[in-house]
Amino acid sequence: MSLSVTARAATFAQVLRRVLALSAPYFKSEEKWRARGLFAAVIALNLGTVYVAVLLNDWSRVFFDALQGKNEPVFWTQLLRFTYIAMAGIGVAVFKFYLTQLLQVRWRAWMTRNYLGRWMANRTFYRLELARYAQKPGTADGQPANTDNPDQRIQEDMQMFTDYTVTLSMGILNSVVTLVTFVGILWSLSGQFAFSLGGHEFTVPGLMVWVAVIYCTVGTVITHFIGRPLIGLNFQQQRLEADFRHHLVRVREYSEAIALDHGERVERGQLDMRFSSVLRNYLALIKRQKNLVTFTASFGQLAIVFPYFLAAPRFFSGAIQFGEMMQIARAFNTVQDALSWFVENYDRVAIWRATADRLTSFDEAMRAHEAPNEQLERQNASGLRTDDLTVSLPNGTTLVNGSAFSVQPGAAVLLQGPSGSGKSTLFRTFAGIWPFARGHVKVPEGAVFMPQRPYVPDGTLRNALAYPNPAENYSDAELRQALVDALLPDLVNRLDDSDVWSQKLSGGEQQRLSIARVLLKKPSWLFADEITSALDAEAEGVLYKRLSDRVKAAGGAMVSIAHRAAVGDFHNQRWTLVPQADGAPAGSARYRLETSVSPAAA
Repeated sequence: MSLSVTARAATFAQVLRRVLALSAPYFKSEEKWRARGLFAAVIALNLGTVYVAVLLNDWSRVFFDALQGKNEPVFWTQLLRFTYIAMAGIGVAVFKFYLTQLLQVRWRAWMTRNYLGRWMANRTFYRLELARYAQKPGTADGQPANTDNPDQRIQEDMQMFTDYTVTLSMGILNSVVTLVTFVGILWSLSGQFAFSLGGHEFTVPGLMVWVAVIYCTVGTVITHFIGRPLIGLNFQQQRLEADFRHHLVRVREYSEAIALDHGERVERGQLDMRFSSVLRNYLALIKRQKNLVTFTASFGQLAIVFPYFLAAPRFFSGAIQFGEMMQIARAFNTVQDALSWFVENYDRVAIWRATADRLTSFDEAMRAHEAPNEQLERQNASGLRTDDLTVSLPNGTTLVNGSAFSVQPGAAVLLQGPSGSGKSTLFRTFAGIWPFARGHVKVPEGAVFMPQRPYVPDGTLRNALAYPNPAENYSDAELRQALVDALLPDLVNRLDDSDVWSQKLSGGEQQRLSIARVLLKKPSWLFADEITSALDAEAEGVLYKRLSDRVKAAGGAMVSIAHRAAVGDFHNQRWTLVPQADGAPAGSARYRLETSVSPAAA
C-alpha cells in the first residue's frame, strides 16, 4: 500500500474519521461505562492542572510584589500558600498519570483482544497471508497487495495508538482550556498600545495576546512545512522495522535448514539489506527531525524573553510593578505554550497519524477477508462429494474447472500429480480454507486434515501431542500409547517436559508426532498430505497400515497425497492430476483429473 496515497493524501477530516472509527468501538463496548468513567476522570484531572496553573499565576504576582516591596509577612504567607497549591498540583499530577496509564492499558487490552479475535476467527489470518501476494489491479505480480506484518500492528501499533490518542487528545484539551482561561488574564494585563501612523493615533488593546497569536500562527505554519514528511517516514519506519524483525524470526525458525545449506551468507545478505533499509529511512527521519528540532528549539527559546521585551517599557516607566510584570510573562508563556501545542508535538502527531493509517488499513483488510468464501458451499455429509468445483491460484490461474469428486466410506484414495499441480490446494479446498474456489463441497463431519509440515507448539509435550484439544481430555496412558503407536517410544516419559519442539524434533519426528495426534483422536475420515515424506520406508509402511486400519475400523475413508509408490499399497483408488495438452483453449484449467483403480486393489 503506497504511503503517498494513504498518509499524505488524507485530509485532516479524514484522519479524524479514521481515529474515531478506531476509537469508538471501545467506548461502545461491554466496557463502555468503565472506559467513559476513566476518560471523564482524566478530563477532570487535566482541567485540574489548568486550575492549579491559574492559582500559580495569581500567586506569582502577589509573591514577587511582596519581594519588591520587602513585605515580609506577605512573603511568608505566600510561601505557605504555595505549599498548598503545590501539594494540590502534585496530587492532581499523580492521579492524572495513574488514571491516564490505566485508561491506555485497558483500551489497548480491549483492542488487542478484539483484533486478535477477528484475526483468528474464520481463518482470517490465513486469508490475509494469501491475499498479500494475490494479483490485484494496479499491482505487480508477486508484490504484497495487502496488510504487511499483522503481528506488528497488533503488538506495537495498538500500544502506540492508544498511548498517543489519549496523551495527544488530553494535550489538545489542556491547550484549549488553558488558552481560554489565560487569554482573558493576559488581555487584562496587557494594557493598551498606542502609536502614530500617518498623522493618526491608533490604540491596540491586548497587545500581548495579538503578539502571541501571530507568533504562534507563524510558528505552526513553518512547523507543518518542515515536519510534514515525518508522517510518511514514520509509516515507512514501522513497516521496515517489522520486516527486519520478521526475517530475524524466520532465520531462527529455519536455523537447521539454513545451516545445512550453508546459507549463512545469503541470509546475512538479506538481513543486511533489510537493516540497510531501516537505517536509510531512519537517517532520513533523523534529518527531518533535526530540522524540526532546530526550529522548535529556536521558537521556544525566543518565546522565553519575548514577554519581558514587550512588558519592560511599562515596568521601567512605573506603570506596572515587578510582580505584575512576572505575572504578564507567565501568562504570556502559558498562552504561547497553549498556542504552540502543535509546534511542540508535531513529531508525535506524525507518529500517531502513521500508526492510525496502519491500523486503519489492517482493519479494512480484515473486514474484506473475515467473511467466509460465499462462492464455495461446504456441508457435512456421510462421504466426500464435490459438484461443479473450480479451484484457482491467488493470481487467477485455474487449476481445475467444474470438477466432480466422490469418495464413499471404505474407500482409500491416493491423489497424485506433478509438483505444483495443486494437490495440496485441493485438500485446502476440501477443508474449506481455500478462498479461491467456488462450487459445492460435502465433507464428513469431524474429518481430520494432516499437512505435510505439522505445527508443533512450544510448551509441554503433552500439550503439543493433544493439540488443538486440551491435554486434560486424555489420560497419560492414552498419550503414551499414541506415542508408542507412532514409533516415538523415547518420548513417552517426557510428557511434562517443556521445550521448543519444532526445533528439538527432527522433521520425521514431527511427522510421527502429528500421526500420534491422529491416533489419539481416532477420526473416521482422514485427509493426509505427504505425512510420511520425512520417514524411512519401513516406518512409513507401519504407520500407514495403522492409520488405514483405524480409519477402516471406524467406518470411514482416507484420502492421501504421496509421491512414493509404496504408499499406493494402502489405497484402492488413484486420482491423478494430468496437465492439459498444449492446444487447450485459453483460460481453461491447467489440469484434468483422471481416476483409476489402484494396482494394490486390483
